[in-house]
Amino acid sequence: METEHVFVEDVRDAMVVNRRMARSMNVEIYSRHLETFRVAETISRRPGIPPRSYGVDLWNRRCDCKRFQILHYPCAHVMAACAKMNLNVEQFIDDVYTLERTLCVWENEFPVLPDLSTWEVPLTTFELVPDRGLRRNQRGRPQSSRIYNEMDIREKFDGKRCGLYRLAGHSRNKCPQQNYHVGQSSRSGRN
Repeated sequence: METEHVFVEDVRDAMVVNRRMARSMNVEIYSRHLETFRVAETISRRPGIPPRSYGVDLWNRRCDCKRFQILHYPCAHVMAACAKMNLNVEQFIDDVYTLERTLCVWENEFPVLPDLSTWEVPLTTFELVPDRGLRRNQRGRPQSSRIYNEMDIREKFDGKRCGLYRLAGHSRNKCPQQNYHVGQSSRSGRN
């Protein structure tokens, strides 16, 4: 305030950056009476994305980039429109960003807390019991937190199947047709 600044430093810095970006934008006036404009970026700020154009409505304090509505101070598009119309940009900065308003927030006095030993603390009449269900498993294999659905349900399996004929009830080792398949003769002693 001693240096006659009206707005907080962050907003002043943002306005300098926005003013620099506004110099590289083209402004078309749609309605001088309603203060609506089409602001086109001539240089893309994002590599690989072509420059865009934004609608600016000074009367309703709106810009298509949404920064003007969210931050409550002019974005680069609004600054370009104001430069085209020779308007003072500071009239579009919300009063929240003034140094006077900021100092009003901090001028309130906070009471001094008394000594901790003089505090009256009521005795607790209940016992705090921790919820063991919220406790993490310390050791062992981690528990799965997956939620199963019908896709995960396997079809019932009848048990062993023969590896040669895919028949249920026996395995490849105990297959009754093994002698014929492997090429052993019926005269061998393994029937």
